[in-house]
Amino acid sequence: MKKIALLLFLLNSAFLFAQKEVSGLVKDKSGNPLPGVNIVEKGTSNGVSTDFEGSFRIKVKEGATLVFSYVGFTTVEKTASGDKINIVLSENDGQVLNDVVVVGSRNAKRTVVNSAVPIDVINVKDVTTQSGKIEINQLLQYVAPSFNANKQSGSDGADHVDPASLRGMGPDQTLVLINGKRRHQSSLINLFGTRGRGNTGTDLNAIPAASIKRIEILRDGASAQYGSDAIAGVINIVTNDNVDELTGSVTYGVFNTHAKGEFLPGTPNTKGFRLDQNGNGNSYGKDQDFDGGSVRVAANYGTGIGSKGGYVNVTGEFLSKNKTLRPAYDFRKGFGDAEMTGVNLFANLAIPISDKTEFYAFGGSNFRDTDAYAFTRNDGERVVESVYPGGYTPRITSKINDNSIAAGIRTESSGGWKFDLSNTFGKNKFQYDIKGTINASLEEKSPHEFDAGGHSLLQNTTNFDISKNYESVLSGLNIAFGAEFRVEQFEIFAGEEGSYATYDTDGKPITDPTTQSAPIDPVTGEPRPGGSQGFPGYSPANEVNKDRTNFSLYTDAELDVTEAWMVSGALRFENYSDFGSTLNGKLASRLKITDHINARGSISTGFRAPSLAQIYYNLRFTNFNASGATEVLLAPNDSPVTRAFGIEKLNEEKAVNASLGFTASFGDFTATVDGYYIKVKDRIVLTGYFDASSLNLGVSEAQFFANGVDTSTHGLDLVFSWKKTFDFGQFGATLVGNINDMKIDKVKNGTLDEAIFFGKREKAFLLASAPDNKFGLNLTYAKNKFDAGLAFTRFSKVVLVDYADEDDVYNPRLITDLTVGYQFTKSLKLTLGSNNLFNVYPTKQDEQGNTEAGGYWDAVQMGFSGAYYYARLGFNF
Repeated sequence: MKKIALLLFLLNSAFLFAQKEVSGLVKDKSGNPLPGVNIVEKGTSNGVSTDFEGSFRIKVKEGATLVFSYVGFTTVEKTASGDKINIVLSENDGQVLNDVVVVGSRNAKRTVVNSAVPIDVINVKDVTTQSGKIEINQLLQYVAPSFNANKQSGSDGADHVDPASLRGMGPDQTLVLINGKRRHQSSLINLFGTRGRGNTGTDLNAIPAASIKRIEILRDGASAQYGSDAIAGVINIVTNDNVDELTGSVTYGVFNTHAKGEFLPGTPNTKGFRLDQNGNGNSYGKDQDFDGGSVRVAANYGTGIGSKGGYVNVTGEFLSKNKTLRPAYDFRKGFGDAEMTGVNLFANLAIPISDKTEFYAFGGSNFRDTDAYAFTRNDGERVVESVYPGGYTPRITSKINDNSIAAGIRTESSGGWKFDLSNTFGKNKFQYDIKGTINASLEEKSPHEFDAGGHSLLQNTTNFDISKNYESVLSGLNIAFGAEFRVEQFEIFAGEEGSYATYDTDGKPITDPTTQSAPIDPVTGEPRPGGSQGFPGYSPANEVNKDRTNFSLYTDAELDVTEAWMVSGALRFENYSDFGSTLNGKLASRLKITDHINARGSISTGFRAPSLAQIYYNLRFTNFNASGATEVLLAPNDSPVTRAFGIEKLNEEKAVNASLGFTASFGDFTATVDGYYIKVKDRIVLTGYFDASSLNLGVSEAQFFANGVDTSTHGLDLVFSWKKTFDFGQFGATLVGNINDMKIDKVKNGTLDEAIFFGKREKAFLLASAPDNKFGLNLTYAKNKFDAGLAFTRFSKVVLVDYADEDDVYNPRLITDLTVGYQFTKSLKLTLGSNNLFNVYPTKQDEQGNTEAGGYWDAVQMGFSGAYYYARLGFNF
């Protein structure tokens, strides 16, 4: 395989790409600059947008034709005959949704408006300059119709990596690409009360927002095109390639601590209150009106390489965010968003090495030092009372390293065949340190901080892609085929002994339960639990180092039968070294009904391979809730314990997708409406807790990963947009919405008790990942140096089941965001705003201490930290 790849590399390096740089200015007939105009090199996916002053800069082939398009204006094509081009656009008959996209089609001429499947194209620069959201997940939450993300508290590693999903599917059922190349997943598997419970996902927040040119979201099943994980769709992140421009921003923001509802009995007052971090939740600090203060500094710069259009674009980002603290129950102290300090670097480069060939590479490094509340421990035990009078909140501090690098060669033969050979490497690593904790079996002698070990995931993907466009076949034929080889490796590494061991009365690790026993808790009469409270360390028995390989072949074709009718098909074969082969296909079509209306639809099969983490993850932990503490074993799928309970070997999830919709464009107004159906068999879930007290495992309960349920989902995505320029300013309005209905068709519990295998509580967690609906109305206004935005987002009702087996109902909520900006100079812009302007909170739950996270609220879409106020200084030189 390596020899073949080397030979192809040497053969391809005989061809070259010649480029030139073109810059200019785009204005309307009144001479006003037009920001955000789409500029695309015709027949390619190469494109940029104009900045606030209407300026642009783009690298194109010699003699290329540039297409200038803007909502509400006539599209203009211009040959790049010189280095400077100034364009005047006229109003009316403007084409919209005409960004050339990378995802969803391997046809370089395919755009959003003529695609057979629904695709959102999000200009990240526009979103980040008109919003206070500082993380990718939160940005997409408010602009993409069926994208959902949740902030967590008391959910271990999920407090540091937000679970996110499309169309109500799991976080691991959406494939993420960077510049069209597969992105590695996080090594974290979501447990406890998180959305996406039992799933792994991709950490989008490891990618700096300032490095991103646009985000393409394919809202359609795409396993037949891109392989595993693409059941719900694909998110493709296209990174910056601009040069000779330094852009960036400095943002500061805080949360309002005046949460609605009652606060803890005995707290200093009903305003904001503080936990003394040094007291680990055992004492109160000074009151604060604001908390969760965050500082984000980001900069992006590109420079040319050589004289043939090469470039390198580099982004740096620093983020520091403090905790938020929100109301919790009377025996709990810590509940709120995690603290984080992070450094993010990303680079993107391309170097033409001859007329038709270029070398490209991109990659980045992300480091985050995080600090989050675990579930608070009561003060009922003597040892706890003596060490932490009044109870305590352990803290999970994680160090996350995420690194990636992709490199490849693109070339085009004299016959028009395009070749792309690439290799993409990525690795994610979690290291846990538990602070403000105790190993109860060591009693007062216990340290208060432990290295708890961690886990990592490595992925290396090699791709060889070939495509060609035949303009003479009917109205155009594009064919593509290729191969992919992927290696994955999952590892769990142990922490220090005190983080996982249980000690006897002499302070020695218990290795023989028949002769050694832990100290007895005088309150409960039970042996004291071992390991670090809040998060138990991984022991040598938990250590895992497993890998697998995957080989795939694909082909797809798109045929424009006429200018009005397009059909496409795809077929993909995959073979995994650990569970076997799968074959998936897709058919799609688009029909141009009139000059302004297109109908489109697709049907496909899909799959998702069980992640290595789902197969091999294992941990012994203390499950702590309002009823007390319970020792639990999460057994790996391949263990004798798992088989003894009748849980079978994990197989791939299998899906059927269908969609039908239309796009409409009438001057200043555009609309897309797409209905969808997703049937998934053998979804992998995390079971409930089974009684294991009779198995001599040292625990009272056990749980497992299993192909446990079949689900079906029906839904509708809506996107309506309008934008128009008047003498008194430019107005824009966008309405996005998602209506979703997921049903659990079957629980595949075999002979096991369904109420334990996947009961009411587990079902509620799964369904909460697919809220009934979400609607967002975004209004914008701009005039000269002033701009403003007003956004309304309505989140639907969510129902969860607490530890008392009662429904926790979170009623619908309407969230309002406001932003205003002023361009002081060509280079400096100040923006002020608020997310959740009116300080709206989720529905407060009862005070019996039964919610999953231990506060008045669980993790829901809107978050639980209230109003956020921010100021941002943007710069452009």
